[in-house]
Amino acid sequence: MKNKLKELEQKIGYTFRDFSLLERAMMHSSFTNEKNLPKYKCNERLEFLGDAVLELVSSEFLFRESPKMPEGELTKTRASMVCEPSLALCARDIGLGGYLLLGKGEEATGGRLRDSVTSDAMEALIGAVYLDGGFTSAKEFIHKFVLTDLEDKKLFYDSKTILQEMVQAKKAGIITYRLVKEEGPDHNKSFYVEVLIGDRVSGKGVGRTKKAAEQQAAYEAILSLRKQK
Repeated sequence: MKNKLKELEQKIGYTFRDFSLLERAMMHSSFTNEKNLPKYKCNERLEFLGDAVLELVSSEFLFRESPKMPEGELTKTRASMVCEPSLALCARDIGLGGYLLLGKGEEATGGRLRDSVTSDAMEALIGAVYLDGGFTSAKEFIHKFVLTDLEDKKLFYDSKTILQEMVQAKKAGIITYRLVKEEGPDHNKSFYVEVLIGDRVSGKGVGRTKKAAEQQAAYEAILSLRKQK
């Protein structure tokens, strides 16, 4: 496992002085339960810390980037930037799920790909970088891996709303989401969805939940509509 985590260090461009912090950041509660380790050994305490650091850094970023944005709008924007789907998207970019220490049950039910698990691990990793290298290192990490491609991320996790607005503005027809098929056992299902504008298929998506598949399909439809402009 150590070699695998060394690979993660290279990927994020940060070398830990205290390597055990990185190990703990990747240790899911299902793993500590299975190994009969104390509860505090899992990554939840680091996640708690990372969440606070992320909130501060993203608040400062928005404050500086959007000097005229009112407080209510700042709060709403920050919430969408650091919400679970957004952090899971950031985690996916660095393949974080592949480095997690999971219990056998969590592994079997697709925990490595679950948004709630990977977004928590992302926050735990921020907490670990903060403890190991201080605020500046944590801030650099967040700017590099969370506060990038914000437009694209917003487009992804707000895709159903954005598609609705685009289609209404064009008066292009009614949007419907159609479940095409489900695959896999109950605990590890994949849902395949098409989005139709009027009677034309405009995007396809696959996800662990119907909602995630619909989101992916809407995202594909938006990209396709933009190309047509």
